[in-house]
Amino acid sequence: MVNRWLADPAAMDEASLSKVKDCIEAWRERLCSISWFMLGVNETIARMANHEEHCKGRFWEGRFKSQALLDEAALLSCMAYVDLNPVRAGMAHELYDSDFTSIQQRLFDYGNTQTTESKQDHQLTERMAQQKMLKQAQSLDELPEAALMPFDGSSHTNIHTALPFSREDYFQLVDVTGRVIRNDKRGYIPDDIPRVVSRLGIEPDHWIEHIQNFGKSYGACIGSVEAFADYAGKSGKYWCKGVMHSAQCYR
Repeated sequence: MVNRWLADPAAMDEASLSKVKDCIEAWRERLCSISWFMLGVNETIARMANHEEHCKGRFWEGRFKSQALLDEAALLSCMAYVDLNPVRAGMAHELYDSDFTSIQQRLFDYGNTQTTESKQDHQLTERMAQQKMLKQAQSLDELPEAALMPFDGSSHTNIHTALPFSREDYFQLVDVTGRVIRNDKRGYIPDDIPRVVSRLGIEPDHWIEHIQNFGKSYGACIGSVEAFADYAGKSGKYWCKGVMHSAQCYR
């Protein structure tokens, strides 16, 4: 019916035109719906995994979670939380071993800019080559990949242009955080690390707890208490999960 409408709208009766408009409206809603997008992603991955493992069923354990990152500190926390997933799960011992993560790709890109290659850089190059072979085996190598957003050490950088902290600061922060989490330590990060954390408004002594509980402590949004209040007002809500945790972690 939609194809008929595209070919010659004037040849259709009012009932058919009404049905076409209903279909277009539904499709427009789906195009801006995260739920419909994740439905397509989950089904595709599940089919690929089931075909590979010769089994049936869901691939992901639970439903996806969508959270609004309300400020630069929330963005930094989310990046570190996601990049450290393999370390927390015991699948990797260090960032160089964290396959298919943004931090590993950034380390690889950074290594390519250096004049000398270290042992870690050589091992990382081999791991990236193996990942490329896996993509080819799954016919994923021809799919376009979005470029990672660049870093900029200026705190006044527009968040839509670059990340408002330096690449080296981020590498060091995630590396130390991963080592602390992996060693099951509590308390604080070393005194030479809190520079980025403090500048973005998070208490350094609460950084480790903030990262470890990032996925559980917050609901629909993440950010400072002020950002919480603004988000709640715009969303027509009186309260959002995580306000108390935010008050402890943010200055």
